[in-house]
Amino acid sequence: MLTPMTDHVTMESPLGPLTISASESAIVGLQIGHRYADQHHSEVLAGAIAQLEEYFAGTRKVFELPVDLSGTPFQEAIWNTLSTISFGHTLSYQALGIAAGQGIAPRAVGGAVGRNPIPIIIPCHRVLASNNRITGYSGGDGIPTKEKLLDHEGISYR
Repeated sequence: MLTPMTDHVTMESPLGPLTISASESAIVGLQIGHRYADQHHSEVLAGAIAQLEEYFAGTRKVFELPVDLSGTPFQEAIWNTLSTISFGHTLSYQALGIAAGQGIAPRAVGGAVGRNPIPIIIPCHRVLASNNRITGYSGGDGIPTKEKLLDHEGISYR
């Protein structure tokens, strides 16, 4: 079976460059702080750029983009539940696991959150420790990137 062609585009953002990857029909990845040399614009990528620009401008609170998540059933349950966390709100790792129907294993949940292939659009930055503190972030510059996203949404984490 052939793997669908993946297109990439890099856009500038307040976090630095964002490289968005897409199949013909859906977003499949987003990398913070990474530039991809070979650029291909598609309708799916153009929509992602427009919605991310609106998000950073403060006019978009919900992404309406097709995404294609590929992971284990546990990871996909966590990622799908991440998508339900509203702009400006958070969940703890334990609450996320429970909401996803995956139990109360915060370290396992944290591992799945850290492997989220589409950060920002799938808002893994909205997950904090049970004491409302940042415990880590795998995108961009790590915790400083997460702080910028939380500040952008007016989320308290200190």
